Amino acid sequence: MQDQPDIIFIVLDTQRADRLGCYGRERAFTPNLDQFARQGMLFEQAISPAQWTIPSHASFFTGLYPTAHQVTQSAHSLSPDQPHLAESLRQSGYETIGFCNNPLVGILNNGFKRGFDTFYNYGGAIPSTPQSSSRLPWPLNKLGEAYTQFLRRISYPIQNFFGQSDLAFRLSLNAWLTPLWSKFANFKGQNARSVRDVSHFLRQREQLAPAEQAEKPLFLFLNLMETHLPFWPPGEFVDKVAPYLRKSAEAQRIMATWNREAFRWAAPLAEPLDELESRVLSDMYDAEVAYQDNYLGELLAVMNGRSRHENTLAIIVADHGDGLGEHNYFGHAFVAYQELVHVPLLMQWPRQFPEPGRISEPVSSRRIYHTMLEAAGVQQGDAEELTLLHSVNGRDPEQHTAYSEVYPPLNFVRAIENHQPELIAPFRCLATRRAVVQGEPGAITQKLIHVDDEPDELFNLTVDPLELKNEITEQSSKLFALNQRLIHLTQTVKKQRDSLAAGDAVELEDERLMQQLRGLGYVD
Repeated sequence: MQDQPDIIFIVLDTQRADRLGCYGRERAFTPNLDQFARQGMLFEQAISPAQWTIPSHASFFTGLYPTAHQVTQSAHSLSPDQPHLAESLRQSGYETIGFCNNPLVGILNNGFKRGFDTFYNYGGAIPSTPQSSSRLPWPLNKLGEAYTQFLRRISYPIQNFFGQSDLAFRLSLNAWLTPLWSKFANFKGQNARSVRDVSHFLRQREQLAPAEQAEKPLFLFLNLMETHLPFWPPGEFVDKVAPYLRKSAEAQRIMATWNREAFRWAAPLAEPLDELESRVLSDMYDAEVAYQDNYLGELLAVMNGRSRHENTLAIIVADHGDGLGEHNYFGHAFVAYQELVHVPLLMQWPRQFPEPGRISEPVSSRRIYHTMLEAAGVQQGDAEELTLLHSVNGRDPEQHTAYSEVYPPLNFVRAIENHQPELIAPFRCLATRRAVVQGEPGAITQKLIHVDDEPDELFNLTVDPLELKNEITEQSSKLFALNQRLIHLTQTVKKQRDSLAAGDAVELEDERLMQQLRGLGYVD
């Protein structure tokens, strides 16, 4: 296809929408992302198809909801019969390159790296980085890269086993081991370094002769994991957001405890957080957000200065948000509340929409897949029908509706069963949750949540964005219409699942847990 756009796809792992100034945060620390938003399209009510990394990335790469693509656990992988975004773009003539900080995306053997010509992985014990990122002089950098490749071939099967093994996962939650693997095994990757490397890559590409630049359009994927626990932003950003932490030994102890106790990162709260604990965790999350925004400034400036800027589709999105104690849950494992599924979605493509704007109606962030394929001219399935450009132009193909599915990560369920089994039943940690968000222009936006296929919570997001008042018993007529819509969407994705080849099955060796799962319909 002539004049295909370059595509730059940036995923901010665990980034809540409500912590960005462009989404209404008054005390915001995100000038660079806010500037990007002012120059492009902002989707005010983007809803993630899932609440955690693996199913949401599978949706980004396939355009399908979790029930359809069936990659809902760390031991699942994409079926080879399901076209991967990068595969489709490469077949259409794109150079495909990935820079990834999340080990669940970059290390596990789950099919997420399919279709990439080059994939740099900054997570794990032995990161894979460009030669330009090495601090060694030539030719030592080439020797170092060859040695690193050798070590990775040895370590990847071990790290893959660690990521998928239930026993290894439980062992990793030991408070004494957490600081070791989170730092030395690069659990959060090397985010600032990866952004510098992406900036360097784009500058180098810009220096090519015009004929070489036009030889292949670019698809670049970048995953950042800065805002995920553990929180350890540089001191200058802690001082900027929470200067009291320097003087408060109790606040420092709270943060050190949470950074060490990985089991608590995705578990219900037996007791609500106290005031200081809640403040420390929220402020340290904001400090990570501020740090991430700071180093993103360089990359966004490089992107703006490229000769192909006008014909570059740049998308910034989060795979999911994060719970910081709201609704008595922490992390992003079990619920469908807005702090998890409402994500920032920012888009620029100056050639297609030179004027900035805001889209208020709900959209599913899985439609990023369709948007990129349609922009590249790839004829595949419903890409042309579901591109977000229709919503930008006021023609929403999904009737201002977004849908999300919450399959609990079973490794965390087992961890809770091992540490605090009394929490599983009252917090319904084995339940499947589904949510639909619907709101037409000028009308209220409502959200219905099913728990194990039964209506459970109804919220008016227009007046109650924090989801504090459940109106399930007060809105019978509106509830009926929304409930029918949710049932229809659930049936639709199940039909899609039945028409697609299944992904790999998770291994379950715990007979008691197997019985619980059978009773809830998870397994036969």
